[in-house]
Amino acid sequence: MLTDLHVRDLGVIEDLALEFAPGMTALTGETGAGKTLVVEALQLVLGGRANPGIVRAGASDALVEARFVVGQGAGAHEVILTRSVPAEGRSRAWVDGRMAPLGALGEAAAELVEIHGQHEHRALVTPTAQRNVLDAFAGTDLSRVRAIRSQLHALDEALAGLGGDAQQRAREADVLRYQVDEIARANLEDPDEEASLLLQEDRLADAAAYRDAALEALELVDPSGEGGAIDLLGRAGGALAGRASFEGYHGRLAAAAVELSDLARTLRDEVESWEDDPQGLADVQERRRLLAELRRKYGEDLGAVIAYGREGARRLAALENAEGEAARMQAEREVRSSELADAEAAVRSVRARAAGSFGELVGERLGALAMAGARLEVRVAPEGAGEPIELALGANVGEAVQPLARAASGGELARAMLAIRLVGLGGPQTMVFDEVDAGVGGAAALALGEALHEVGTDRQVLVVTHLAQVAAQADAQISVVKGQSRGRTVTTATAVQGEERVTELSRMLSGHPDSDVARAHARELLGASHGQ
Repeated sequence: MLTDLHVRDLGVIEDLALEFAPGMTALTGETGAGKTLVVEALQLVLGGRANPGIVRAGASDALVEARFVVGQGAGAHEVILTRSVPAEGRSRAWVDGRMAPLGALGEAAAELVEIHGQHEHRALVTPTAQRNVLDAFAGTDLSRVRAIRSQLHALDEALAGLGGDAQQRAREADVLRYQVDEIARANLEDPDEEASLLLQEDRLADAAAYRDAALEALELVDPSGEGGAIDLLGRAGGALAGRASFEGYHGRLAAAAVELSDLARTLRDEVESWEDDPQGLADVQERRRLLAELRRKYGEDLGAVIAYGREGARRLAALENAEGEAARMQAEREVRSSELADAEAAVRSVRARAAGSFGELVGERLGALAMAGARLEVRVAPEGAGEPIELALGANVGEAVQPLARAASGGELARAMLAIRLVGLGGPQTMVFDEVDAGVGGAAALALGEALHEVGTDRQVLVVTHLAQVAAQADAQISVVKGQSRGRTVTTATAVQGEERVTELSRMLSGHPDSDVARAHARELLGASHGQ
């Protein structure tokens, strides 16, 4: 519900603050006084298009602030929307005191206010809004349709997660199968294998030189005659033998002799066993080439190649299992699709049955609102859940029935929206009607006022009106007056009650607020409207 509206430097409005209550509030005043500017201010704060020309002459910008109370009781909370329109440059927006994109105001508008008038009647012309108003009337239960659609969405996501369609999965599996097999056939176990292969290749490529080096070392350590390192160690040990003070050195020489004798045996084995092995060299070189090729394809080192093989095997197993899983989910999807078709058909049937009676009831309301012969058709699509749902209006007898947005003038369309809300209810808590009384008078004006008051029994209704019959039905009335201050035109607005309201209604009735006849008529209207 709109509780407060503050407007500064907007057209003839210098600084205006209004408070609003629940129920129906009428904004009245002479033509040109600025009543419509109040509606334009609301349109601005709800994200409407801004024309810099609306900024009051001499002001740097126009500012509109609106406070709404959403919900009731302990769950109620405030929403404060602000819009600044500069004389030059781009406008700015705030939501609850924080800067926000202009679109945020429009998003809030859909939940807070519905405006109907000569230039603003978007609320019920969207397919979503028209579907919602019919469903509110019909009591349509969409829970099963939504649940099955959610299940289908989950199945589609799961199928997509398997890796595309069956052909894509088959192609991926073939590639992975080859890669996993290629890595498996290489029997990779040691991430450092290439380093040991490099040593083997070096030895095999120069086997004679290695054998000669080992023989030379053997001759120096343990030659066939005397004079080798082992012999020299034995002689050194003999020189120290029996010397108690040198017992430690003697022992170390003996240990060195044992170690050197073991080394000599190893060198002798190398000399006797190491022969040229061209095939062994070729095998080592081929192995190194294979490992380099695997690194080029699958990783920067053998550790990465091994990891790639393991992950590939896991993914391959998943793909091989995917065919069965895909078949299971596809079968489930077919079952759910059949269930969805049945559920949508049931919803379509509910909507189609309600469409006729809804249109008839709205037509009756239109007749009472000075639109005799007007008719509303509710068109339900013949497939699926019946969407899109379209409201089409024939505003006058003999005219074609057209989609709501193109079917009527601003005043007629506003009355059509009023009739729809009277029958369908729903929608935001605050409704604004501007020029809804265009072309209406007499008994139809009374009926229009009664209809607006009826809507105001369970929501807030703001109506800009020239008709006393409509204004008298309101729970509250605000008089908008254009005057002068400091040599400039200024619009003010004041809530009128008691005799002040009688005076304003008298002005609306006859143009003579002091007329005794007009004042008597005004009191009669107020008494009839409020049971006085």
